[in-house]
Amino acid sequence: MLYRPLIWIAYIATILLANWMISNVGDCIPNGPCVIPVGFGLSAPSGVLMIGVALVLRDAIHETYGRRWVMLGIIAGAGLSAAISPALALASGVAFAVSEMGDFAVYEPLRKYSKVLGIALSGTIGGAIDSALFLFLAFGSLDFFWGQFVGKAEMAVLGALALIVFRMARRDLSFR
Repeated sequence: MLYRPLIWIAYIATILLANWMISNVGDCIPNGPCVIPVGFGLSAPSGVLMIGVALVLRDAIHETYGRRWVMLGIIAGAGLSAAISPALALASGVAFAVSEMGDFAVYEPLRKYSKVLGIALSGTIGGAIDSALFLFLAFGSLDFFWGQFVGKAEMAVLGALALIVFRMARRDLSFR
């Protein structure tokens, strides 16, 4: 199962890359984040897409390794991000840890019935919590909340679709 450690490494890398992107990719606002369009006329800090991927990977780690490894991944990602920006790393780490509790509350019971539904809903709930906390802690504003929320929800849906495709490729059509 070579892919298992790669999931954890990818998770940490998405957190690190997201925090780097916020200061380097897109239209940079003075004393604020760099933003990108996410659709529907909305913009969000550019790390939003990587965090959307991280929310999906977080569920994969939860499924593969368990809760402890998810929390270790959050700590590792925030710790590495501190080299980029201590303030962003703190905001990111706190927001991710708190949103993880919401994600656990949704994903844990739903995964028994449908992993696809669990990923989609937990990613949406976790994304909303993470968006509000991160924007408030990092920038003192919720101006980009809807852009953050939409960007993360788009990635959660793509993650659920990727799981469906993966299962179809394995011919595991149970979708449980």
